[in-house]
Amino acid sequence: MKSGLEDVVAAETVLSDVDGKNGRLIVRGVSLDDLVTSSRYEDVLELLFDGFFPMRGSVQPALGAARQEVFAHVAQTDPALVALPPVEGMRALLARLDDGDDLAAALRLVAAPSVFTTALLRLKAGLSPIAPDAGLPHAADVLRMMTGTMPSMQQVSALDRYLVTVADHGLNASTFAARVVASTQAGLTSSVLAALSALKGPLHGGAPGPVLDMLDAAATPANAPAWLESALANGERLMGFGHRVYRVRDPRADALKGAVRVLAGSGAIDPARLALAEAVEAAALDLLKRKKPDRPLDTNVEFYTALLLEALGFSREAFTCVFAMGRVGGWIAHAREQALDGRLIRPMSVYVGPMPQVAA
Repeated sequence: MKSGLEDVVAAETVLSDVDGKNGRLIVRGVSLDDLVTSSRYEDVLELLFDGFFPMRGSVQPALGAARQEVFAHVAQTDPALVALPPVEGMRALLARLDDGDDLAAALRLVAAPSVFTTALLRLKAGLSPIAPDAGLPHAADVLRMMTGTMPSMQQVSALDRYLVTVADHGLNASTFAARVVASTQAGLTSSVLAALSALKGPLHGGAPGPVLDMLDAAATPANAPAWLESALANGERLMGFGHRVYRVRDPRADALKGAVRVLAGSGAIDPARLALAEAVEAAALDLLKRKKPDRPLDTNVEFYTALLLEALGFSREAFTCVFAMGRVGGWIAHAREQALDGRLIRPMSVYVGPMPQVAA
């Protein structure tokens, strides 16, 4: 037995292939490189949902209507719920949705993290939530609901690229949790709630915020090598580096680095902030190669996620919520695949406790 189910194959899937050795991610036969250059989030939803739900044309109008439908729950938000961390408030609102298993239920669950997160962030800031515009593409409406203004083309493209990049990634902890619950035939809302609860754990979805803390502490490109050396010597983890599966650079890091550079070119990111991040990345990679030569510790998806979400105006405490906005499509697809084709997931354990005393 290996701890953490290391190397255990727990499912066959048509959804995604995470090739850790070669640093490659494929979603239903399409490479991540091709997805991020040619697809919006709605396109990836259609790709993920194909064969699991009856798809009739573009999903965009139905997803827009779903955003409007779930917005009705925002009116029931109370001060105690607003006071919670955003991911916990969003989870509480999401739990109010019906536990269905059809396309309409799936699209409500896709819409919910975006609608509830933006509403909660505005309520925390003393502002009124903004109702969805069903006619807008999903990424554009998310940013409009958060800020109250129409985002730029570059901002919409950046958020779309992020949502596409994180939409599915094999049997990570949250996706596996979704499949376990789906295997009981509990319904899509139950599966998504289980996945979201796994995602909020700091070992899974909680690292992008601390990346910014690391950049703030390093302060300047010139100071980065010394600060990183001191942090590593003190036993601190360098956030945004290393991955459980990838033995080489995480391909999602490059996908998001490209989006960050586009934002910087449009003026949405301070060039000094980007220069600091690139200096920290270079110094960290050099340091890790020298200090931990036996471990493959390269840049992962969280490093440039932090810069991208910061530039789009999301607070650090909401980063896990934005991750859920993208990953929810993968959770739902995996839940449907498991419910339609799989068995009840019931692994065995090895008992290592004491045995009853046998009387002489």
